[in-house]
Amino acid sequence: MTNPTPRHAAADARDSLRARIEAAERRNEARGLADQAREAASAAAQYTRAHPLTVIGGALALGLLVGLLTRPGRRVASKVAHGTAGAISSAAASARSGVGTVSSRGGSRIGRMIGETVLSYAMTMIDEALDAAQTGQERAAELGDAAGSRAKRLATETAQAAGSAADSTRTLARKTGKAASDAARDLVRKVQG
Repeated sequence: MTNPTPRHAAADARDSLRARIEAAERRNEARGLADQAREAASAAAQYTRAHPLTVIGGALALGLLVGLLTRPGRRVASKVAHGTAGAISSAAASARSGVGTVSSRGGSRIGRMIGETVLSYAMTMIDEALDAAQTGQERAAELGDAAGSRAKRLATETAQAAGSAADSTRTLARKTGKAASDAARDLVRKVQG
């Protein structure tokens, strides 16, 4: 038995690799894009049936996040916050007037003071809550803007990387083709000569 020469081993490895590539291409041709899409849709449907609450919660969270990241979504959130603030202010004014009415009807001086103190404390808490809501809204807007600019930057970087990878692949394909034609030419010369 003779040991294969390095050239024969390289040729065998090359033939084996070609055969594997051709087999993979045949499998990919047989299994079309439509089949892959059907399989993905089927898997998604199965997951949805198995975990419906998770899917609903995820969809709601994603919708809320996307809504807050867009300008119209932030505008709607701002209107809701301002509407809520107006309603709370109206309620506080009604409560203050109610305390004034009760005290004018002959309530005790201590009762009136307690009522005003409780009302003052409640108004302070409401004002702090509204300030916190406004700060949170502003922060959400800043995060949305930052996320948008980061997403644009990542998209640009990804496009550049994809272009670079495509260029590298083309260059490698040219070099590989040239090396294969050189090897074939050398093989033909050796067989003939």
